[in-house]
Amino acid sequence: MDAMSSMIAANLKRIRKEKKLSLDNAAEMTGVSKSMLGQIERGESSPTVATLWKIATGLHISFTALLEGQAMETKIIQKEDIRPLLSDEGRFRLFPFFPYDDAKRFEMLCIEMDLGCRSESAPHEEGTEELLMVSQGTLRLTVDGKDYLVEAGNAIRYQADKAHIYENAGETPAKLYMVIYYRK
Repeated sequence: MDAMSSMIAANLKRIRKEKKLSLDNAAEMTGVSKSMLGQIERGESSPTVATLWKIATGLHISFTALLEGQAMETKIIQKEDIRPLLSDEGRFRLFPFFPYDDAKRFEMLCIEMDLGCRSESAPHEEGTEELLMVSQGTLRLTVDGKDYLVEAGNAIRYQADKAHIYENAGETPAKLYMVIYYRK
């Protein structure tokens, strides 16, 4: 089991136990099967980004609560040390640079999208806001059925408690930096 799978496994098990949930209860809340949750907790399965979002949303936790390790005072975070979470057959790569901090209520991610990449995200917890900056390429963001085109050097903020879709709408790979703010 690699370090990321091990961390996800330990965090999911800890969070489920803190919430006094059985695997059946957690499966019902998240829409992820009991067997898949068990495999994740045992480190036998590496969940996709979509699966992690379903778990986080269903358990009413931040996305990176499943990814966080022990906090440190000062540390340079090397991209090559972060195992990306993949979707769209590896064309969507999410790097959790700064996991959720309960005192600050935010997390920061870097997303890389290959040409033609598309990723759908279910609504997050009520009041969740995403602040997204495009550093390379062009992003088409669809929020609650409305399209927004965001080019390199520009940013957008939106309520992420509505369905939203990220799509590389340019002719080059896209790179995005995102802060997710949780109001609760």
